[in-house]
Amino acid sequence: MHKKMTITLDEAVYDGLHRTIGKRKISQFIEDLVKPHVMDTRLDDGYQAMAADVMREEEAMEWCNALAGDMSNETR
Repeated sequence: MHKKMTITLDEAVYDGLHRTIGKRKISQFIEDLVKPHVMDTRLDDGYQAMAADVMREEEAMEWCNALAGDMSNETR
């Protein structure tokens, strides 16, 4: 969902945005610039990259299964 926002810019900055980006594309341009500074997606991106690494996931599963096997031999 998008929210509407009113901002104030120097006229020269607005004219430059309008001339360079185009009138109907300014909002998306500003959103693309601001988003990395306010949304911390680095962790999510990292987890997705790790999950896509099949060899790493297989090694992790082997390691988890080995730990579970070791724990089953422990006395309480």
